[in-house]
Amino acid sequence: MTQMRHNTKQNIASRRKRVYTYLEMLEQNEKIVDSPKLPPQKSGMSVFFSELVRFIFIAVFIVLPIRIFIAQPFIVSGASMDPTFASGEYLIVDEISYKFEQPQRGDVIIFKYPLDTSKYFIKRIIGLPSEHLTITGSTIVIQNAENPDGLTLNETYLTHKTFGDVDVVLGVNEYFVLGDNRPASSDSRIWGSLKEEFIIGRALVRLLPVTRMNLFPGSHTYFISEESTTTPLSQ
Repeated sequence: MTQMRHNTKQNIASRRKRVYTYLEMLEQNEKIVDSPKLPPQKSGMSVFFSELVRFIFIAVFIVLPIRIFIAQPFIVSGASMDPTFASGEYLIVDEISYKFEQPQRGDVIIFKYPLDTSKYFIKRIIGLPSEHLTITGSTIVIQNAENPDGLTLNETYLTHKTFGDVDVVLGVNEYFVLGDNRPASSDSRIWGSLKEEFIIGRALVRLLPVTRMNLFPGSHTYFISEESTTTPLSQ
C-alpha cells in the first residue's frame, strides 16, 4: 500500500512537471509572435538630411550638367524674330549638336552678342563660312564653291522685305545672321559677321505658349529662287 502511494505521488509530480514544461513552451511561443523585431525607425531630422543629400546629388550630378552642357531654357525678348518668334516665348536650346556638326543655313540660333557678351540674341543663319554674300535692296544672293554664279534665297517666312546694301566675304569660322523681322532687327547688317565661338546652340523646342509648341521651331530649308532651278541649298 505504501509503495502504491509513493508511485502515485511520483506520477502526479511527473505530470505536473510536463504541464509546467508545456506552459513554458507556450509562453515562449507567444513572446515570439507578439514581439516581432521591428527595424529601427529613423528620426525626423535623419529623414530630412537623407532627402536633402539625395536632392543635392540629383541637382549637382544630373540636372546641372544637362543645363550647362546639353540644353538650357531661354525666353525670347523683343520683336526682331517676328512673326516666327514672339516676345515671351519659352525655348529649350540645344547646346550639344554643334559640337558634332556644323551650323546650317536656316537654323535659328542663340548666341552671345559679339559687342556685349552679357547679352544673348536669337537670329537665323543666312550665310555660311567662306561664302560671298550680297544684299541689294530686298534680294540676298549667296556665292560659294558649289554655286559660283550665285543663288538667290527665297525667304517664304518673311512678312517684311529685307533692306540694306551688303557685300561681304565670310571667314572660315564666320556666319551671317539676320532677324526675320528685318526692319526691327540688329544683326550682321549692322555689327558684322558672327564668329562661331559666340554661338550657344540652336532652338530645339518651343515649350510656351502651348498652342505653338513644336520641335526645331523656325527651322527652314532654302530653295533657289524661281528664276533659277529649284535645287535645295543647305538646310
